[in-house]
Amino acid sequence: MPILMNNEMMREIIMDHYSHPSHKHMPADLASYETVHMHSDNCIDDIDVYLKIENEIVVDALFEGVACAISTASTDIMCELLIGKTKTDALYIIEQYFHMIHEEKYDESVLDEALAFMNTSKQAARIRCAIIGWSAAEKIIEENTDDKKR
Repeated sequence: MPILMNNEMMREIIMDHYSHPSHKHMPADLASYETVHMHSDNCIDDIDVYLKIENEIVVDALFEGVACAISTASTDIMCELLIGKTKTDALYIIEQYFHMIHEEKYDESVLDEALAFMNTSKQAARIRCAIIGWSAAEKIIEENTDDKKR
């Protein structure tokens, strides 16, 4: 069931994930994770995203680095949403998030707290911040195969 949010709830979700991100740390076993580094020319965002994919399932998602509130919160929420999903389902969630960010039709039922970023397009300079972690995860999933490690 979709979450109904007002602006205050959106701010609270973003600030909670920025102040207390659950998934912001290095993996203990780095060798078992796929990694993509992302940075922004417009913001302080400079992060590494780590996904552990086993048997076509995202079993863990983490990130590390320096990032603004929007980037940190959106990436932390993304990690929560992707863990336990098949690669196909994870790519669908990412696609729906991108549609939302770009004010296109999207399936809000799969976005949960990521809906806090539904107004990001009103601040064009923040779009890159809101998608940087999601773009990294998309790249990892699309390029992931069982016999290929970057």
